Amino acid sequence: MTQNSQRPRPLRVLAAMSGGVDSAVAAARAAEAGHDVTGVHLALSANPQSFRTGARGCCTIEDSRDARRAADVIGIPFYVWDLAERFREDVVEDFVAEYEAGRTPNPCLRCNEKIKFAALLDKALALGFDAVCTGHYATVVMGPDGARELHRASDMAKDQSYVLGVLDERQLAHAMFPLGDTLTTKDEIRAEAERRGLAVAKKPDSHDICFIADGDTQGFLADRLGRAEGDIVDESGTKVGSHDGAFGFTIGQRKGLRIGHPAPDGKPRYVLDISPVDNTVTVGPAAALDVTALTAHKPRWCGTAPTGPGDYTAQLRAHGGETAVTAELAGGTLHVRFEEPVRGVAPGQAIVLYDGTRVVGSATIATTERRRGALAG
Repeated sequence: MTQNSQRPRPLRVLAAMSGGVDSAVAAARAAEAGHDVTGVHLALSANPQSFRTGARGCCTIEDSRDARRAADVIGIPFYVWDLAERFREDVVEDFVAEYEAGRTPNPCLRCNEKIKFAALLDKALALGFDAVCTGHYATVVMGPDGARELHRASDMAKDQSYVLGVLDERQLAHAMFPLGDTLTTKDEIRAEAERRGLAVAKKPDSHDICFIADGDTQGFLADRLGRAEGDIVDESGTKVGSHDGAFGFTIGQRKGLRIGHPAPDGKPRYVLDISPVDNTVTVGPAAALDVTALTAHKPRWCGTAPTGPGDYTAQLRAHGGETAVTAELAGGTLHVRFEEPVRGVAPGQAIVLYDGTRVVGSATIATTERRRGALAG
């Protein structure tokens, strides 16, 4: 769906409105473009009062009211849809299970895959809507073969294509991102919201994980998985500290290790490996984090799956940079080799492949190969 293409008829658009400024401006732009827009706020918590502390979260009663007020100003119908049970099963429980298994999940990516462009989109299509509109910064364009392609936002500083890399061609055909081709700062988006009379113009952005209100991921996991004391060991297997649960760590972590004495060389130590089987966390020097290759499973392609080996760039975290890679799909597993070693790569994270600005697809990291030839994860 080319963002600026001329349409023979207005589309029936369901605008997902979180209560924040981006989704409000996206809905307003869609309506201004002549589309028949209906706003919907997703109630994702069975106890919405608990989802916000300060600027954290995006799913409170306050947010629902902000979204409703924005819809009133835009002049579009507005509804609240309860997807709390689906969100708990597909996002929260998945998040806990992944950490329990020693992996590092991305709940925002999972929410886009399972909630906004699966549960929400399926319901929208069943009700006769043509597209779902969100405030993400990314673009959908028509490829040379007529298929829809997902591309980075025009402004790389705000690009959010990484967390949308799980969308397939069918979902892209019904996706609308009105902010994706905007070469403006966030202050200018806020100024646009103010010009439109939207009260959310000065509302702080939500951040971190919406269902962990206080930002304490380790405490959240401990409450659900229980505390289990285990060893922190160095690369030789020597115990150097203890912890309350291996699930509270992630590859590349430096802070909060509770190691009572420095390394022999006096340099910081980082989490190199997490073993949920024996509840052990292995630490070592930064150089031991260098990853030269990885395998990833559960690939999802934004169009036709690539064939044969190819040269791409890859992004490994939502706000990370690009790195050159070669990648090949074999037997349902994506094999990736980095042109230069990268650090802090953890099983459970998503790797998203790009061909220029085009998003090729996404897969979940299963194993990593370190510079020394050891296989982690």
